[in-house]
Amino acid sequence: MSLQGFNKEDFETFHIDGLDSRMEAIQNRIQPKFQLIGSQLVDVLSAELGNEMFLHIAKHARRTVNPPQDTWLAIGNNKRGYKKHPHFQLGLFDDHLFVWLAFIYELPNKEKIAQSFINQFEDLKKLPNDYVISLDHTKKESFPITELDIKHLERFRDVKKGEFLIGKHLSPDDERVRNGEKLFKFTKETYEDLIPFYQSSLQTH
Repeated sequence: MSLQGFNKEDFETFHIDGLDSRMEAIQNRIQPKFQLIGSQLVDVLSAELGNEMFLHIAKHARRTVNPPQDTWLAIGNNKRGYKKHPHFQLGLFDDHLFVWLAFIYELPNKEKIAQSFINQFEDLKKLPNDYVISLDHTKKESFPITELDIKHLERFRDVKKGEFLIGKHLSPDDERVRNGEKLFKFTKETYEDLIPFYQSSLQTH
């Protein structure tokens, strides 16, 4: 089956009122596309990294009232889950698509990972200027990598809820979002740029 990109209706999913209705739309509109593109991205990452990687599609199972503001797929090296491990993401808010290498607050050894990134600060800054940084995976806000400062990594290290996500955003009307093959290529190339930082984070265990 050919890869499908994401269309206007997919992004409008996040304007549907009610948890059940929005979840139904996520499951019917978005998750089948995640399954297709995610399976291919898993193959790419497994080959690049030389070990088996696993696809996880967000279930939003903890939610009982508030509908999700975004949804995503995650790829990591643990079959049972991804939140406690460095992982790659591809997902949607209502106003952009995101591609991340994600380190979220549930990581057990994030202090060591943060310190390794402080030590690699100059390498992070060498990434192309269209890369962006987020310090909270639950929020839309991000800032250009050109504005990345040591203090952001120190916060990730020292604050219990501190997070660090690095990657790219695309607007819903970007041709690479709408075209499945182009989106796959874009995401694959982004992940490839970030693999060295993923690998260094695993060496801190």
